[in-house]
Amino acid sequence: MAIYEILKVPHQALTTPAKVVEKITPNVLKVLDNMYETMKFAQGVGLAGPQVNILKRLAVVDVEDGQGRLDMINPVILEGRDMELGPDGCLSIPGVYGDTKRYKWIRVRMLTRDGEVVEFEETDFRARAIQHEIDHLDGILFTTKAVRLYRDEVPVGATKKRTL
Repeated sequence: MAIYEILKVPHQALTTPAKVVEKITPNVLKVLDNMYETMKFAQGVGLAGPQVNILKRLAVVDVEDGQGRLDMINPVILEGRDMELGPDGCLSIPGVYGDTKRYKWIRVRMLTRDGEVVEFEETDFRARAIQHEIDHLDGILFTTKAVRLYRDEVPVGATKKRTL
């Protein structure tokens, strides 16, 4: 496995929408594995392709809630309900946290590592992390959605280890 460099703002790749993955190849799977290792090394809970200068719709999430690793290829949020204000942070924006409105419940469609199209529902912090990563794939940073930003201060309900 390889640890990628995580880009920091204001790198242009962070605000560039990622392209659809046309075919799942061994290289795509290797990239997902490396992204996961990079995320864990950086003590994050999510990482998207653009954060490591790979402008493809690839993301990994593991919020350490017992559900394990989620590799997402071409994810799309189909539906969301019950907006709530909650904590956000980002490996690409170190030292900055914020309160961001996100759905508490979402329905997502994506491809698995095997190329299977799946739809699933998610709630709470895992849903928040998935939304954060899909925003990265669309070239959107949490700071543009936050209603309040904090510098070098972890908001209630978040820890530095739980940076998205």
